[in-house]
Amino acid sequence: MNHIIAIVGRPNVGKSTLFNRLVQQRQAIVDSVSGVTRDRHYGKSEWNGKEFSLIDTGGYIVGSDDVFEGEIRKQVQLAIDECDQIIFVVDVVDGITSMDETVANILRKEKKPIYLVVNKVDNSMRQNDAFEFYNLGLGEFYPLSSINGSGTGELLDEIVKKMPEENEPEKDEIPRFAIVGRPNAGKSSFINALVGEERNIVTDIAGTTRDSLDTKYNRFGFEFNLVDTAGIRRKSKVKEDLEFYSVMRAVRAIEHSDVIILIVDASRGFEAQDQNIFWLAEKNRKGIVIMVNKWDLIEKETNTMKDFEAKIRKEIAPFTDVPIVFTSVLSKQRIHKVLEQAVEVHERRIQKIPTNKLNTTMLEIIESYPPPAIKGKYVKIKFCMQLPTHSPQFAFFANLPQYIKEPYKRFLENKLRDHFDLTGVPVSMYFRQK
Repeated sequence: MNHIIAIVGRPNVGKSTLFNRLVQQRQAIVDSVSGVTRDRHYGKSEWNGKEFSLIDTGGYIVGSDDVFEGEIRKQVQLAIDECDQIIFVVDVVDGITSMDETVANILRKEKKPIYLVVNKVDNSMRQNDAFEFYNLGLGEFYPLSSINGSGTGELLDEIVKKMPEENEPEKDEIPRFAIVGRPNAGKSSFINALVGEERNIVTDIAGTTRDSLDTKYNRFGFEFNLVDTAGIRRKSKVKEDLEFYSVMRAVRAIEHSDVIILIVDASRGFEAQDQNIFWLAEKNRKGIVIMVNKWDLIEKETNTMKDFEAKIRKEIAPFTDVPIVFTSVLSKQRIHKVLEQAVEVHERRIQKIPTNKLNTTMLEIIESYPPPAIKGKYVKIKFCMQLPTHSPQFAFFANLPQYIKEPYKRFLENKLRDHFDLTGVPVSMYFRQK
């Protein structure tokens, strides 16, 4: 179970700076390969071997300084509903403001772990000023400076202490397939077409599905849960609390699923927001199937499947080994093909490759095409194994792992994919000292 932590507080107290510090990124990540500006308000972090997700609620708030108290109140309530722990940021320079008191009043009633973070404490005088925040009635506080990072270690120590121990999932747990995509791409219609009943209300108004709904489904002798998420929207469209809620819901649905079915509206093309959802699923190491819906609306002369598919693969590079299925939910064309692909991707994601088979195949390839020598030093990879993780991760043991560069890593990943059928499944590779 992934742990989700929300950062709340009034505007301009340094929430985004703290978020960037905790996910160890200084700016919006722009992927040099596909040119996608990724979501700056959602990220993953790790401390003492425990991984968790962070959401900066400041990214979803309307306006800036003139935010209404009611808006903040709703935001904090939603963060409480959807997250496991809350970081409440205040500013030592401003002292306690009425809006801080509003937030504190909501948080005091909560049972979930709350961390009061007093930001901008970067000298001993400010250290003394921070004591004022005991008056908020939230107990201990964490003085820190999100700009230079002092004090963040103590905060992270406490956060991971309160995280539950990772439990191995039950062996007979039913896999979950999350159906995600932009609003109005046809997610609810897809589930209705499969289930054969109006399980979800489907209208043409974008954003009518406000929640994640699970539908148990059985096909190909295989049982799984279909999770319908609210449409993930671009941040400029996240205007009201319900939309913020749907973004958090979709993040949670992706994190807690095994395979993601990303529905793309053929009439709109593969847009930046589709890429962001794809990246979110890939970053979470989920199986992925791309379903192009409303293909019946496309003028066939101007847009062949082949061209459309090539465009998508260009946008999702370097992870292009993903099934793409063209469908029309309205005429039920090829909708079962999507599920068939999702089931196959799930099987590939949980497969375990025997170590001797892996070594026989990969060491032979490595011998024929060894890593290039660097500064006259020759890299020798002696052994490889699949790690006992929930998604395919491989360790390669070498005499000089630090000299193995990105192009060679990609070459090895492609060879793994060629020989062990990993279509639709993100692969992680680690190079260690033998």
